[in-house]
Amino acid sequence: MELANGDEESWSRDAIIYVNGVRRVLSDGLAHLTLLQYLRDIGLTGTKLGCGEGGCGACTVMVSRYDHCTNKSEHYAVNACLTPLYSVEGMHIITVEGIGSRQHGLHPVQKHLAQAHGSQCGFCTPGFVMSMYALLRSNRTLPTDEEIEETLSGNLCRCTGYRPILDAFRVFAKTNDAIYTASSSPSNFSNGFICPSSGQICDCGAGNFSCERTVEPISQNETDGTLYSEKELIFPPELRLRKLMPLKLSGSNGLQWFRPLKLEHVLRLKLQYPDAKLISGNTEVGIEVKFKNAPYSVLISVSGIPELSELKVTDKGLEIGSAVKLTDLQSFLKKMVRERDSHETSACMAFVEQLKWFAGRQIRNVASVGGNICTASPISDLNPLWIAAGAKFNVLDPKGKINTKNAKDFFLGYRKVDLSPSDILLSIFLPWTRPFEFVKEFKQAHRRDDDIALVNAGMRVYFTRVHPNWEVSEASIVFGGVAPVSFRALRTESLLKGKLWDEKLLEDALSSLKEEILLNDSAPGGMIEFRKSLTLSFFFKFFLWVSSLLNTSTENTDHQATRMLSAIRPFERPPSVGTQNYEVVSHGTSVGQPNVHLSAELQVSGEAEYADDIPMPPNGLHAAFILSTKPHARILSVDDSSARSFPGFAGIFLYNDIPGSNRIGPVVLDEELFASSAVTCVGQVIGVIVADTHENAKKAAQKVVVNYEELPAVLSICDAINSASFHPNTKRVLTKGDVDSSFKSCDHVLEGDVQIGGQEHFYLEPNSCLVWTVDGGNEVHLISSTQAPQKNQKYVASVLGLPLSKVVCKTKRLGGGFGGKETRSGFISAAAAVASYHLKKPIKLTLDRDVDMATTGQRHSFFGKYKVGFANTGRILSLDVEIYNNAGNSLDLSLAVLERAMFHSDNCYDIPHIRVSGQVCYTNFPSNTAFRGFGGPQGMLIAENWIEKIATELHKRPEEIREINLQGEGYVLHYGQQLHNCTLGHVWSQLKESCNFRKAYKAARDFNASNRWKKQGVALVPTKFGISFTTKFMNQAGALVQVYIDGSVLVTHGGVEMGQGLHTKVAQIAASAFNIPLSAVFISETSTDKVPNASPTAASASSDMYGAAVLDACDQIKLRMKPVTSRLGENASFKDVAMACYLERIDLSAHGFYITPDIGFDWEVGKGSPFSYYTYGAAFASVEIDTLTGDFLTRDADIIMDLGYSLNPAIDVGQVEGAFIQGLGWLTLEELKWGDGEHKWIKPGHLYTSGPGTYKIPTVNDIPLKFKVSLLQGFPNPKAIHSSKAVGEPPFFLASAVFLAIRDAIAAARAEEGYEEWFTLDNPATPERIRMACIDRFTKDLVDADYRPKLSV
Repeated sequence: MELANGDEESWSRDAIIYVNGVRRVLSDGLAHLTLLQYLRDIGLTGTKLGCGEGGCGACTVMVSRYDHCTNKSEHYAVNACLTPLYSVEGMHIITVEGIGSRQHGLHPVQKHLAQAHGSQCGFCTPGFVMSMYALLRSNRTLPTDEEIEETLSGNLCRCTGYRPILDAFRVFAKTNDAIYTASSSPSNFSNGFICPSSGQICDCGAGNFSCERTVEPISQNETDGTLYSEKELIFPPELRLRKLMPLKLSGSNGLQWFRPLKLEHVLRLKLQYPDAKLISGNTEVGIEVKFKNAPYSVLISVSGIPELSELKVTDKGLEIGSAVKLTDLQSFLKKMVRERDSHETSACMAFVEQLKWFAGRQIRNVASVGGNICTASPISDLNPLWIAAGAKFNVLDPKGKINTKNAKDFFLGYRKVDLSPSDILLSIFLPWTRPFEFVKEFKQAHRRDDDIALVNAGMRVYFTRVHPNWEVSEASIVFGGVAPVSFRALRTESLLKGKLWDEKLLEDALSSLKEEILLNDSAPGGMIEFRKSLTLSFFFKFFLWVSSLLNTSTENTDHQATRMLSAIRPFERPPSVGTQNYEVVSHGTSVGQPNVHLSAELQVSGEAEYADDIPMPPNGLHAAFILSTKPHARILSVDDSSARSFPGFAGIFLYNDIPGSNRIGPVVLDEELFASSAVTCVGQVIGVIVADTHENAKKAAQKVVVNYEELPAVLSICDAINSASFHPNTKRVLTKGDVDSSFKSCDHVLEGDVQIGGQEHFYLEPNSCLVWTVDGGNEVHLISSTQAPQKNQKYVASVLGLPLSKVVCKTKRLGGGFGGKETRSGFISAAAAVASYHLKKPIKLTLDRDVDMATTGQRHSFFGKYKVGFANTGRILSLDVEIYNNAGNSLDLSLAVLERAMFHSDNCYDIPHIRVSGQVCYTNFPSNTAFRGFGGPQGMLIAENWIEKIATELHKRPEEIREINLQGEGYVLHYGQQLHNCTLGHVWSQLKESCNFRKAYKAARDFNASNRWKKQGVALVPTKFGISFTTKFMNQAGALVQVYIDGSVLVTHGGVEMGQGLHTKVAQIAASAFNIPLSAVFISETSTDKVPNASPTAASASSDMYGAAVLDACDQIKLRMKPVTSRLGENASFKDVAMACYLERIDLSAHGFYITPDIGFDWEVGKGSPFSYYTYGAAFASVEIDTLTGDFLTRDADIIMDLGYSLNPAIDVGQVEGAFIQGLGWLTLEELKWGDGEHKWIKPGHLYTSGPGTYKIPTVNDIPLKFKVSLLQGFPNPKAIHSSKAVGEPPFFLASAVFLAIRDAIAAARAEEGYEEWFTLDNPATPERIRMACIDRFTKDLVDADYRPKLSV
């Protein structure tokens, strides 16, 4: 190729975009901004910052660009947090605000999501809306259920459990699209109910509207979008007609941004700037800049170069431009598979399958083929396939000469490729495969969807027929994740050539791979044994796959062949189906009705405001923490000179700048706000930097140099026990009966220990606060994303030396909390308050996701030891349990967490003699804190461990052991409380019938008999969860109810809305109390100047307490109104009564109060009634595992909960589903990895899993295929308001049914090898733990039968 000669490129600095139909000119100097930062800066805060690394989808927007080659507009979803602002020049950006609003009408996507209860906290909701909207705009046909689930795989939700989101969006797959095209208007469906099953307007739900019209489907992707209604934004004509110009723009700190439009100009720029970074989607560079401080000063966008985006079909194969987007590559390869002979497209099919699991849709929409190649990641999903498939890379040098390089020779070292600084990757050549040439992809990650590989592979083999056998002519075996680069097993490849494809070849190849692939114990990523085993499993699968294609069998019988081929049978994952069963028991106008969340419409339209959405005042500043980098050390000096000279710097504040007390803590004052002389964990706050922008504050904070003298650190529970490192006065004991003597009369006595992993809250909204002073610091106001406004008020008052009456904390709503924002939000507000107090300016402090995860604590890890005695029948007679939890470097709520774990250490089982002792460990980690369940799940998981061990010992089903030991009415617990209104037996029996347990168990056994390498397991588990704060004084609640003369009601109470529907339930209670519509009741915010001294919104008791407090206030007002109501008569409206009361000077405002009666516990004697009542439940689960990789699938989940007479059954079902999926994450996916003795490849005390890239919560494709939730009917609860029960925490533990079903499946796999004795399975049951527990011929040389993968505890 020859370069054109000519004048220097004429660069333009004119950048134009359209945002929601509005033309916007981008000034020069903004190259450092992402699209997300720009959108939020111009007030479009519906697009959220959840993680900043493209891993959560909260920032999803739709980008529309005009393709002048096809003369069509293209629509696709992107992560705005990674999208460089200038990269969308000439394009149309549509955000959630642009498609609908409450004021002008919701878009059908928004409307259906709201109506289907698909939004709880609402922080992730705009991202889901925009992903679905982009799918509808981009599809030429109606999307399938599978396409919808695949589209949403790049969006995370922590609240709903995904089921209602899928139900909402399936409407668009199952019905015609008239409801969201120009042929329909909102009136066509506003009064109708869209049936989630049929997708049609019907009368099976709310309303009685039915529709019999038939409307032909209308295409979704027309040139200009004119088929959409007037609400749909078309592609702006100006941008369609406007000629694209090459851009040269700048950003902060000398950053230069180029967008050339010709290939020769790219080469010129590379000659001029050899270190310049070529970018397309910015999905890798954006991460490097944000998290690794990569010093790129010149960025060249190549997405506008035609030659780099070409896709060509030739006789020999495919030419793929290096800037081709992965989504386009995927579509193109699918087309090839459909159109070409199958023998030609084996490699194409391998890439199609691998791309299915490559990141989320938003990433694939912008990430380029060449970017993935040149990043040279050792865990790239595609590079092993390029090498295996024999691809060639065409490299263009500055003179225009094309050099072709084999993919196998291109990767030189860790993130190093065979490109000179001035070369560019032009294209990739992928050859067609030949007859009897087979290419296959493999990948195993922590999570199936949107996750980086632990190990991946590309394998190819080409045969020559040597009748009747097949001889290997060529072979390529390439692995990712086992070396600094994609690794070719050259020795094994050589061994295969010329050999017959038979069992001996398999054994020889496996032996060769064992010797050839070397991973030492300190290899980054750890999991050495697991990763080695995967290389063997992958080759074994490849061998069986190829054998099946060759129609050869290495086994003796057809039955055996079928059993073996289960290794290559992929999981069948049809679209998931949800079922909800409940009765509606109404009380008044609203209580008991399945009303939609009051903020649902605000949330789906992006209009709901969260703490970080509050507009900054003109003089506002941003703060960032200076954090410790050592787990335990003395602070020798703090050098802030570089920070002070950083652009935008406004101040630095350390411990000696605190006007009040530096001591903080929710129970005991054992923490410092700013570390003074020593640090006791990585991530401890040393001070705070203030600057003009969030980014400048962060960068200035990184400039602060702290010198340390390191001290010994305690980095695990085991270390703490061995060194007697415990928090003072935390030893606790509970005893019932004569434990020691009772063991002597037991038929069996077993002992064991349990390690329980922690869990990150991963609320989608990071911690955020805005603080400002009034009257020169005499008064302080703050808005905080906290579950405990009163604690924030207390912390701020303390550090500033002010009385509580001068500090007001307000919270509108939270984007999730789960306990993580109960106490650990306080120090954030206090730090910002110190800066605001000194500077007399508003200060906003919002934590980045990685900082939030590394500093605010998680669910406690636990260690338990037990001794259990039982009879031959399985009847439990005696139990002695010793438990420890990992508190971290301060006590926080860890003692209360331990106490609840001790209360729940029996789960639901009748044990005559029991002793539970516990102690809180001091370690050098950030303080752990409350998390849904508050220690209860950990205590119950230990219990289920000894239940399973008893069953193994007696050769019985665990369900049998559970059933014969269930507690019943009148049972006295080990802490002295007696069970009343116990429905456990009813729940258990109904669940057994609902799930048809006998049939399910038999089906699993039959499946296991027919499948060697896939195994199914089942489990049925009960739960009992005590409701109340275990600290008595906290069980109080206040509320303020105000009736206005127009009949509307304003309710304020001490609870915080964080997605659990608290405000909705409380409003329903008020509406029913006054006999008015729910729409007449409004709850604005939680504020310490309206309801003082409120307890945190926690312990699942908020609806009980605040509902009762509101009812008390309503009753007071009704009593005052009664004479007027009687005089006006029954026909008088509430508005008329309110006006009449006002005219008669009757007070229409009341303060309500409630205390939970009949509770209290004395730890001196170890007896009492810590709980008001118990919520009962049970769950069944069926799973399927791949024993060779550890991958698993939850086939069925069937849950029954006793929630009394539900205040709002739809919200309660949503809480059950959300808790279950969150629990599933804790038990199967979510693993925290700390720098400790088990993970020496991580810096001591550092958190490795500090974002969605490394920490994996469940996605839409992790939910059960069949997800059934039923509420027990006919059992009112006399202990709570309107006979209801608490729901937030109790269902969480029921996900243990999935964990124990996995254990059941593993047991079936081990039995194949003759291992039928007890084995340990720690949580989370990640692919590593599942696979390594399935001992077989591939793992026996790596580990022994009782191997226990490493876990941070």
